[in-house]
Amino acid sequence: MVYRECRVFATPIVFHTQSSVLSPAEWRDKLPNVTAPLPPHPPLESYYGEASHREGFVRNIFDDTAAWYDSTISFMSFGSGDRYRREAVARNGLQPGMKMLDVASGTGIVARAALEATKNDVDIVALDPSIGMMLAGRSKQSLRAVQGKAESLPVASASFDFLTIGFALRHFADLHTVFTECHRVLRPGGCLLILELTAPRSAAGRGLLGVYLGRVVPLYARLRSGNREAATLMRYYWDTIRTCVPPQTIISALEGAGFREVSRHVELAIFSEYRGSR
Repeated sequence: MVYRECRVFATPIVFHTQSSVLSPAEWRDKLPNVTAPLPPHPPLESYYGEASHREGFVRNIFDDTAAWYDSTISFMSFGSGDRYRREAVARNGLQPGMKMLDVASGTGIVARAALEATKNDVDIVALDPSIGMMLAGRSKQSLRAVQGKAESLPVASASFDFLTIGFALRHFADLHTVFTECHRVLRPGGCLLILELTAPRSAAGRGLLGVYLGRVVPLYARLRSGNREAATLMRYYWDTIRTCVPPQTIISALEGAGFREVSRHVELAIFSEYRGSR
């Protein structure tokens, strides 16, 4: 038996890995379709300069704005976000008794929705690289929280029934690597659910959404928090949405990572639910 330790908050966790289980590198070597890195959007140099500085910028801005994140997201969705997330996880196959990994969990809004949808009958591990976001979420729900990156999940292969990525796909460095890691840690028959915002195809729709997410929401975030970085985060949020790779690219990347029955369901024209099975 091999033990892989990781940095954890609230409750110590040690993941157990059988020595016969493939390592992440060995797993990737078995997938010939994974090619060059696939960033979710081009570098946004006005925020962090060189592309190599993106990871530090994202981690720091989430740390700095964590205290106001949930209230801003609630305002952005007109208070309907919790209900939508509950319905989304239930619609895509989350069942009581499952073991779930919430990747890029942030303050745990998707993890909390999963608990509500199953009446607290789901075993959840919440993983995120931002210490600030995880600590901010502890006041609302005590979750097993692990600090870690989606590109190198610190968990054993084939150890979860259900994986979620809630509105965080745009903040990863390489979708190929993330999707391969998600495939690795799912049990056979397990499901990956990605919730994401997709910019409308029409110019009018993009324009309206851009005014709301790129101007109105940042203004609210600044007034609500008194923190300039909160407004910057929300502007960055919109810029990653409008420049994100198209849905077909995401679907192709999921299939290339080995997922089966990959599909995309759309709610209210902008809420994309990508689903794939191992």
